[in-house]
Amino acid sequence: MKLPTRRPPEIGLPGLTGVARVDRHTRTLIGRLRPGDIAIVEHLDMDRATAQQLVDAEVSAVLNAVPFISGRYPTQGPSVLVEAGIPLVDSVGVDVFAAVKDGREVRLHEGELFVGDSLAATGEILDGTRLKQELGAARGGMTTQLENFTHNSTEFLRREEQLLLHGRGAPRVGTKMADRSVAVCVAGPELTDELRTIKRYLNEQHPVLIAVDSAADVLRERGLRADVLVLSGPDTAQAAETRVSAKALKSAKDVVVLVERGSGKTPMESLERLGIHPQQFETSASAEDAALMLAALGHASLVIGVGVHATLADFLDRQRGGLASTFLARLQLGPRLVDAKALPELYSGRVRPWHMLLLVLACLIALAAAIAVTPVGQEWFDDLGDLIPDLYDRVKGFFS
Repeated sequence: MKLPTRRPPEIGLPGLTGVARVDRHTRTLIGRLRPGDIAIVEHLDMDRATAQQLVDAEVSAVLNAVPFISGRYPTQGPSVLVEAGIPLVDSVGVDVFAAVKDGREVRLHEGELFVGDSLAATGEILDGTRLKQELGAARGGMTTQLENFTHNSTEFLRREEQLLLHGRGAPRVGTKMADRSVAVCVAGPELTDELRTIKRYLNEQHPVLIAVDSAADVLRERGLRADVLVLSGPDTAQAAETRVSAKALKSAKDVVVLVERGSGKTPMESLERLGIHPQQFETSASAEDAALMLAALGHASLVIGVGVHATLADFLDRQRGGLASTFLARLQLGPRLVDAKALPELYSGRVRPWHMLLLVLACLIALAAAIAVTPVGQEWFDDLGDLIPDLYDRVKGFFS
């Protein structure tokens, strides 16, 4: 007679398991991510906005075929991911895209990626210690970036001379901005907080709202509507619905599509099927800078940057060849441009009726105190003290 034997429990393999989501382009991968996925991308010098989107998608780890930090400048994206507790492995090599198929179950352990029992890729773990060292070394690379700035500014000015100096080539939107304040809203990790910061100004002054890409949906979530919607990218017309909801597209008074200078016309069938008739803006500037230019060319009295890049590190973090577009767009606005974080220090709100009531009450109290210290005032208050009991008895007798 064979006695039943008891199997020992299977010991799980060490490491982190999850579904692999593979795409060389992080921007297109983000829309397919689900909580717990392991993202595999090819993104040199990952910027802060992209990193925040990965955090929001609740990925369990991020593998990069190339370094997160190249050393050209201290990119901000890896810090966002490390602070969120997401394991990072970089320099795994481009062969990972052939070795790992999208949707496969994978396991990550000590910088090694396994598909089943097979080792698919190996990289370097980017933890807090290594991150601090590489960011420190990368700060020296900013010198080279700034040295290229003059050349890039000259080239950009040559290409965009007619636009910057004469406004030629910019679309004429129907929204009137002359002598009005304009808020340019750019999607990013700080947009929601900055909208909350200037909530009083938005409710009281009703500025023109220019939204860039998905910032229009952020405005809708807060009960606001974009007057002008600027869509970025050479393939904006085809990809608009994937980045901006149809409701946000339809609710905007004006929709402006950016077209890379010299690339020709962009097909508009996708937007026209939604009943939208966009205007084209042929420029090599970024969508954020194009929105600022629209406000400047519209003769806005004040332009508030909400979620825009405000520091040198932010500008470098945008992974652009130079800062020319950013610099010249802000130079065009001059003193009219104000950052949303500074607005509460400059604007305390309009005067309300209860403000005036408090002021009148304070004046009456001060006047009464001044009269009370004079001989005549003391005599008045003595007489008033004698009248109050008599007045009280009369009122009490009236009601009884």
